[in-house]
Amino acid sequence: MTEGSIANTAQQEFWNNVAGPRWVGLGGLVERRVRAVNDLLLARSEVAAGESVLEIGCGTGAATVPFAKAVGERGRVVGVDISEPMLAGARKRVAESGLGNISLVQADAQVHRFEPDRFDLITSLFGVMFFADPVAAFSNLRPAARPGGRLCFACWAPLEENKHWLIPYEIVLRHLGPPAPKPPHMPGPLAFSDPGYVRSILATAGFADVEIDRETPDIIGSTPEEEAELACIMQPSGLLIDEKKPGDTTREEIKREMVEAFVAYSGGKEMLLPSTVFLVTARRSR
Repeated sequence: MTEGSIANTAQQEFWNNVAGPRWVGLGGLVERRVRAVNDLLLARSEVAAGESVLEIGCGTGAATVPFAKAVGERGRVVGVDISEPMLAGARKRVAESGLGNISLVQADAQVHRFEPDRFDLITSLFGVMFFADPVAAFSNLRPAARPGGRLCFACWAPLEENKHWLIPYEIVLRHLGPPAPKPPHMPGPLAFSDPGYVRSILATAGFADVEIDRETPDIIGSTPEEEAELACIMQPSGLLIDEKKPGDTTREEIKREMVEAFVAYSGGKEMLLPSTVFLVTARRSR
């Protein structure tokens, strides 16, 4: 990507040099946690055999491959992501799947020139909350859908409704204090946690028939130790740690308390953690 083809340079830097390598280094832990959300997204999108699908923020391809299986040999899926480390993971997953109907593109979806009037479905699994200018991004995406084409994406509800994040975040908050004040709706995992804000973005961008459904799938946790490791480098808790930069002793204490907190949810069995997501659907109106 050239500098002129990037609108969100901060997120490009973050996902190529910080979050992307961390995510891939976790060896599929993040993808396993949200399997239930992936299933919900696939069902809500009503994807059908033979359709063309554009996936925004495809990451390591955890949703890309199921969508490609759903559209079959006569369909195709184009996965787009700004992060080369994430796309490297996606290429590996696609190769292992043996599917030949997937194309992967490194691009900033806010400004990339997509083939017009082409896609039956534009979808995303937690990939659309990171646009520097969401209205510009969805305005850019809308012409890529065929007239009447569908939009369907998953985004996180507020932090208070996502226990899997709130558990470690409250521990970090107690040790390090609150984050520095930031403008509302800054790019990040919780940027679309206000349904009214999401509706206004899509309406302004020219999408119609916007519906936002609240779902409460279980997050499939790993071991308490792995959950604590994840929370220290990703998620709202990891972002706060990155901001505050505590010393090693404090970091270890935070991690120890996270492990103890997650033990209460493990019970010696598969750890299921409460979450709330929004499934957003709309159509290209013109």
